[in-house]
Amino acid sequence: MLEIDQFTYGWLTPTLAYVMSVTGSLLALRCMVRARNGNGHGGWIATGAIALGGTGIWVMHFIAMLGFSVQETTIRYNIPITLLSAAIAMLVVWMGLSIVVHQHGDVFALLVGGSITGLGVGAMHYSGMYAMKTDAVVRYDPWIVFLSLVIAVVAATAALWFALHVRGVLATIVAALIMGIAVCGMHYTGMFSMRAHLAEHIAAPAGAQASQLLTPLIIAVSMVTMLMLLQVGITDVDEPDLSRIRGQYASRYWPAKDDDEEQERPRRIAPDDFPTETFKPSSREW
Repeated sequence: MLEIDQFTYGWLTPTLAYVMSVTGSLLALRCMVRARNGNGHGGWIATGAIALGGTGIWVMHFIAMLGFSVQETTIRYNIPITLLSAAIAMLVVWMGLSIVVHQHGDVFALLVGGSITGLGVGAMHYSGMYAMKTDAVVRYDPWIVFLSLVIAVVAATAALWFALHVRGVLATIVAALIMGIAVCGMHYTGMFSMRAHLAEHIAAPAGAQASQLLTPLIIAVSMVTMLMLLQVGITDVDEPDLSRIRGQYASRYWPAKDDDEEQERPRRIAPDDFPTETFKPSSREW
């Protein structure tokens, strides 16, 4: 069995992977706050799915893969399958978010959405691994694969719950940190299930090198995510109810009927409306 190294560059790749997972989770949670509090929630759900699925999961996965190596083997990546894995990640997250938002946080909807999203994240992970081509024979431990899928479903359900209930900047940051741990935990659990063996008569793998394919994609998606995070911000968006204030402004221009009748009615002057005490009384003879 060949030696597999998950940390070819030490703690650099896992640290960067975790940072990007937290960043994507943070942006997704802020988008969901806006989806809960305003109109046009469909656009915010799509943006959150791109942030969480694209950056929080897919970018995290392939940054970690930059530190992956197998002893005495060559690794290449199939470009179409790699791009397909990114589409899978964003699609399943969008499906999960849409289910729980449109069902208003129903428990059954949360479980269904979490299961769909979690299994989809697992599909993204293993399709990404399938996109990796090498001249060794790769096997996976089925029990550890099953464990990684359970972790993915639990993590996805927790992420959807956070998306529905988290309020406030501090709570959002804490939730994003937890989500980052869950996503990274699922990834490295799945990678631990992998075994590689030498085999004869295997052709050299075809495809792009990691530096040629993954690095430009990761940089592009990460930059878009950072710009989106700056645009959305992490400030609170809970707005007060302005309907009463709007009503007050409207009443200045459209007075009520009662107000019109009051204005038309002659006003009776009260005795003390004028300061009569300032005038000296004059004596008159009748």
